[in-house]
Amino acid sequence: MKRYILNLLISLDQLGNTILGGWPDETISSRLGKLKRKHGGTIPWYHPLAGLIDWGLDKIDPNHSIDAIEEDEGVQLPE
Repeated sequence: MKRYILNLLISLDQLGNTILGGWPDETISSRLGKLKRKHGGTIPWYHPLAGLIDWGLDKIDPNHSIDAIEEDEGVQLPE
């Protein structure tokens, strides 16, 4: 049952990311982590919702978005 619930939560996360214009098989956390990494470890001020979500996730699990980066998913950001 635990695995079923975890899979359901991940699928909802991926759905939310897709609705927001992201890659269908990537989680919001991974997308936030890539944004954060691209900008030197902080979410830019002009992404207030992303910053709020990242802040909340960080309170639950420190460094969550960076740890959640899925290198093989989503659009690869230029280096």
